[in-house]
Amino acid sequence: MDDDRNESRSLSHLDEEGKARMVDIGDKDTTRREAVAEGYVKMNRSTLDLIVSGRVPKGDVLQTARIAGICAAKKSPELVPLCHPIRVDSVSVDFEVCRERGALRVSSHVKATDRTGVEIEALTAVLISALTIYDMCKAVDREMEIERVRLISKSGGRSGEWKRNEDG
Repeated sequence: MDDDRNESRSLSHLDEEGKARMVDIGDKDTTRREAVAEGYVKMNRSTLDLIVSGRVPKGDVLQTARIAGICAAKKSPELVPLCHPIRVDSVSVDFEVCRERGALRVSSHVKATDRTGVEIEALTAVLISALTIYDMCKAVDREMEIERVRLISKSGGRSGEWKRNEDG
């Protein structure tokens, strides 16, 4: 955070004395909120082939990871201490095979109509989906890595739209 404006915004979960607090969103307008996040599970190409062909001994990795991510997005306030409970309207989790990178790209898209954003829900969906992939495949590939988990875009609320730069 380079400037004071960004720094003060980043510290909104602290009161004047530096104690943790849940931000009061009671006066915020209810608006349509959306967020998209992504991350990668890097793995051996043979592991990627097992997942794509449906031959992982523990079962259908992608469907299990999708369900785990959807459930996790809805449970974000239970996992992240100062995250507000919101009514999530929809969650989608998708996968893209990136053979040249030896990875699965995990993406999530979360929508809600509420007083606060859904960035945490989108990131949680990606992280738990990736962790589920890891768990289901760890017996065949201990070298897997979960990497580059990040917010891609968000919209709604007072701060409006934000989109990651293509090279960011």
